[in-house]
Amino acid sequence: MHDDLIHKNLHIRPMANAIRALTMDAVQAANSGHPGMPMGMADVATVLFTKFLAFDAQDPTWPDRDRFVLSAGHGSMLLYSLYHLTGYAELGIEDLKAFRQLGSRTPGHPEVGHTVAVETTTGPLGQGLANAVGMALAERLLNARFGDGLVDHYTYAIAGDGCLMEGISHEAASLAGHLGLSKLVVLFDDNSISIDGATNLAVSDDQLARFAAYGWYTARVDGHDPVAIEGAIAAARDADRPALLACRTTIGFGAPTKSGKASCHGSPLGPEEIAGARKALEWDAAPFEIPEPIRAAWLEAGARGRPAREAWEARRDALSTERKAAFEQAISGALPADLDDVVRDAKAALLEGRPTRATRKSSQASLDVLAAAIPGLLGGSADLTGSNNTQAKSQGVVGPGAFEGRYMHYGVREHAMGAVMNGVALHGGFIPYGGTFLVFSDYCRPAIRMSALMEQRVVYVMTHDSIGLGEDGPTHQPIEHLASLRAMPNVAVLRPADAVETLECWQYALHNVGGPSVLALTRQDVPALRDTTTDPDPAENRSARGAYVLHAPEGPRDATLIASGSEVALALDASRALAKEGLTVAVVSMPCWEAFAAQPAAYRAEVLGSAPRVAVEAGASFGWHRWVGERGTVVGIDRFGASGPAEDLFEYFGLVTDAVADKVRAAVAAG
Repeated sequence: MHDDLIHKNLHIRPMANAIRALTMDAVQAANSGHPGMPMGMADVATVLFTKFLAFDAQDPTWPDRDRFVLSAGHGSMLLYSLYHLTGYAELGIEDLKAFRQLGSRTPGHPEVGHTVAVETTTGPLGQGLANAVGMALAERLLNARFGDGLVDHYTYAIAGDGCLMEGISHEAASLAGHLGLSKLVVLFDDNSISIDGATNLAVSDDQLARFAAYGWYTARVDGHDPVAIEGAIAAARDADRPALLACRTTIGFGAPTKSGKASCHGSPLGPEEIAGARKALEWDAAPFEIPEPIRAAWLEAGARGRPAREAWEARRDALSTERKAAFEQAISGALPADLDDVVRDAKAALLEGRPTRATRKSSQASLDVLAAAIPGLLGGSADLTGSNNTQAKSQGVVGPGAFEGRYMHYGVREHAMGAVMNGVALHGGFIPYGGTFLVFSDYCRPAIRMSALMEQRVVYVMTHDSIGLGEDGPTHQPIEHLASLRAMPNVAVLRPADAVETLECWQYALHNVGGPSVLALTRQDVPALRDTTTDPDPAENRSARGAYVLHAPEGPRDATLIASGSEVALALDASRALAKEGLTVAVVSMPCWEAFAAQPAAYRAEVLGSAPRVAVEAGASFGWHRWVGERGTVVGIDRFGASGPAEDLFEYFGLVTDAVADKVRAAVAAG
């Protein structure tokens, strides 16, 4: 057996050297990049792609392909070399020559949707590892629904020392071990080098012991011995739990004076070092040229999975029409055709019943409707299910070895929750949402940013959205969080005012396929603001326009009050009080800045009006002058909160009817 493995692996080194050569050439041509990791992990990657990875270069989106995540995204030339060599038509040699250039298909770090076959955007270390956990989770969940014949694949990730140093790796690896995600294999590039130098400058962890404590299968392997690598990956695949293989490698393998040193991590090797490496690797081809026998071997690897893909397609096509349609709808992420009708009927009941309750509770009521209608709606919370109100009645719990449910207990792991949800969304099959307190959006902010950058439909349910949470005090009361999330590109921040708006905001978030949504929800009860009189057509989603006139008094406006969330009711109260003085004050509910900014200018002008504007929100005033104008007034909170009952806090911070009315009077007087 050992002799057979040696014979089969004789071609691995020259194939791996093709990766090394392309990496050296591309980084040198760009005069920028990270040659060390691709050169060090080339042998491991070659064994993986030629012996194990199920993929077909002719069909990059085959649903049952294995997923490959380069968590150490700085080594992007490893990915680009592999995808070029295995025959992905969209990644030619000219693309490699344009590495790191503006507009090229080969950016500095891998970007999903930008470069063929890239499964996730990586670069912020540890994010890719957590995404891989999400992909492995999605695979098991989808397998539980559709069976081995349609869903049975592995997720592989290459992670470096930096990925394992980042705190998110603890959260994600702990969750994966708890769930027993046995189709996840992490290949740890154990090269003992970081940017500053040897890793022992900063870390002395026993990573295998650490991951074993999480419940992972662990093993060490010589990352430059193809026979050992093949045996180690085979054993990892057979494990009944997630696997970590510590691949002992030499960074910059082949470079005569820089290999094994930090100097080859993030800088071009230079002409002399490249010449020396070519000699050491016995690579005689010119820059960006691949000898024909080696290219043919790589193209064969790229086609190796074609029979498996074709057999899978035959199984899919043999399904009943109903079963096939259900699978394809799940993979595509398409919403049920009748979903908007379901929402319309639920909203009609709310307009009739006019419930007074916290928007977090209205969110749960919305989820009861939505989860029953959408089989792929995957919920969860970071140990705050009872507070976030994120579990629908129809959602069973996902647990170790039990993947039939649709609700995740993420534990106190907000950062991993966000990144795992990104992995689930990227894999396909589910629309993930997860809850925590709005103040703890700080803990998952990097993952939210990646959701936005990757244009993934992930819904963040952030409750306890203001000083209205009361006695828990300033550590738990969000102030700057709405403003900071609104500052992030491609994030829809939705702060509904009542039960109807909450359902509308959920509807908007589910249709927002090009980016994440954040639902900011109250702890405290809020009154119903709309009814069958204000909304004769329950099919219309007024919140989807971002802002709308909730109260339009007769005659020309003296002023306009603009508010979001729980402060919309306050604005209405102030408008009514001012009406007794003869002032006509319109009230605009603005649940989503981003949606409103996307409306036609004429609509925005109609909603905002030309009268003096006063905005009211129990959070930082930062950014509101975009809507009230330079001379407008913002009633907000630009300091940290305090501990006390909610009603006392609103009065203390001037968020009460009389105080808001005074601001409007002053604005009208000032003209």
